Amino acid sequence: MIQIFCDFDGTITKSDNIIAIMKQFGPPETNVIKDQVLAQEISIREGVSRMFALLPSSLKEDIVNFVKETGIIRPGFPEFVQFTKEQCLDFYVISGGMDFFVHPMLDGLVERDHVYCNATDFSGTHIHVDWIHPCDGHCGNACGLCKPSLIRKLGKPGAMKILIGDSITDLQAAKLADKVFARDFLITKCEELGIPYTPFETFADVQQELAKLLEVAR
Repeated sequence: MIQIFCDFDGTITKSDNIIAIMKQFGPPETNVIKDQVLAQEISIREGVSRMFALLPSSLKEDIVNFVKETGIIRPGFPEFVQFTKEQCLDFYVISGGMDFFVHPMLDGLVERDHVYCNATDFSGTHIHVDWIHPCDGHCGNACGLCKPSLIRKLGKPGAMKILIGDSITDLQAAKLADKVFARDFLITKCEELGIPYTPFETFADVQQELAKLLEVAR
């Protein structure tokens, strides 16, 4: 059995929506916070909470429209999802992104109960992130949405676990995976830590490699 755990921002989408939102709507302080997260000086949970807390809730409609207009699905993704269904592979999206843009972009592609992301609250003066998938007792990294915890929760005994990702938010999950498909910053971290990985640019690349794995398994 193969289980696939896939990141959203910068992986399913061609660019990171949170970074794009902060560039478009955030004050200069968001750049400092982003750099601190990438350098692992502060946790992902703290960094993302602080960045969204700088954005007024009144911007909700503008932000949603911005993501709809600028968010682009990486080539080959719809075909890849169909491939996983045909091959009876468990496919989950585990995203550090926010519900207000993750779910609309994946509607019609991935069943909602297979999509895990953060919740957002716009009831106050500024945007508040609800971390509804926190770290379990085996993780103390304050991940925010904790990908390794979700892999432990959703993983089935004996299954081959595959991680597809691109960023620092995928690093801890990559350490648990049997196979890693990586791009961008995740490649840098995998090379630093000696984590084996397969690079990819489109989901056609991933599908091709998975097809080879399935042939070997047979």
